[in-house]
Amino acid sequence: MENAKITNLYNLDETIAKEYLSQFTYPWEALAGISDFIKEIGPTLDPEIYEKRGEDIWVAKSATVFDSAYLHGPLIICEDAEIRQCAFIRGSAIVGKGSVVGNSTELKNVIIFNSVQVPHYNYVGDSILGYKSHMGAGSITSNVKSDKTLVVVKDVYDTKEEIATGRKKFGAMLGDHVEVGCNSVLNPGTVIGRNSNIYPLSRVRGGHRRLPGPIPGLETYSIHAALSCESSCMKNGIFVKTFRKLIVPRQELLRRWEGDYDETIQKIRPGLGNASAAGGTASGPE
Repeated sequence: MENAKITNLYNLDETIAKEYLSQFTYPWEALAGISDFIKEIGPTLDPEIYEKRGEDIWVAKSATVFDSAYLHGPLIICEDAEIRQCAFIRGSAIVGKGSVVGNSTELKNVIIFNSVQVPHYNYVGDSILGYKSHMGAGSITSNVKSDKTLVVVKDVYDTKEEIATGRKKFGAMLGDHVEVGCNSVLNPGTVIGRNSNIYPLSRVRGGHRRLPGPIPGLETYSIHAALSCESSCMKNGIFVKTFRKLIVPRQELLRRWEGDYDETIQKIRPGLGNASAAGGTASGPE
C-alpha cells in the first residue's frame, strides 16, 4: 500500500521526530512508541532553546503557552508554537515548530508536524498530522470504532489492499498540506494523502490517495474516482467539483474507463479527492 507509507505522506524534515518516524513503514506503526520517544529525546534537547516544565514536559522558550492551557507529559512543544486558552494536552504529544493548538482543543498520543493548525475545538488522538495541515473548527479524529474491534486500513480506489493495524485506537494520518473542513469527522483508520481538501461536515472513513506533487494548484484523480463524483455529488464525505474544471473531456474519461485504462486525469484548482472509505465507523474520541 504505497500511498499510505510515511515516505509518501510526509516531509520528515518538518518534525523533531524525523529519526523516530524513519524506522517505520506506515505512520500508525509509530503510535505505540511516542511516549517513550519523548522521554528519550527530551533530556537531550538544547537547554538554551527548551526548558523543563514538569515531569517529562519540555517547552521551547519561544513558544507561547496560555495560563489556562493544561499540559501533561510526556510532551514536547517546539519553537514558536502557540498553545491557546483552555487547550488540553493529555500527554504523549509532540507539537511542532510554529504550530497552533487552539481554544479547547484536546491532544493525546499525537505527532503534530511543524506549522500545523488545530485552532478551534478539535480533538486529535492517536494521530499524526503532516506539515502545514489544518483542521477547521470542530473537526475531530475519532479514534475508536463503535464495535470496539481493531482498525483495518483499506485502499478502496486502487489496490483494494487491506492492512490490519492491530490497534484498537487509531485516529487519522493526515499528509502534508491537508485541509479538513469545519465539523468534519475523520473515522478510525483514516489516511488522507498530501494536498487534500476535505469539505466541511464530511464523514471520512479510512482510505487515501497521494497526489503526485508538489505541484501548486494541481490535483490528480483516478478515472474511477472522477466518474463517481460527477455532478458535484457527495462521495464518502468528499465533495468534488463538476467536470467543467477537468482538462480531459468527460467523453474521453468514459472511453478510458470503459476500456479499463489505468490512467489519471488532472484538475486545475485546489480541491480534494484523496480520501476514500474503509476502516470503521466512529464511536468517539477516547
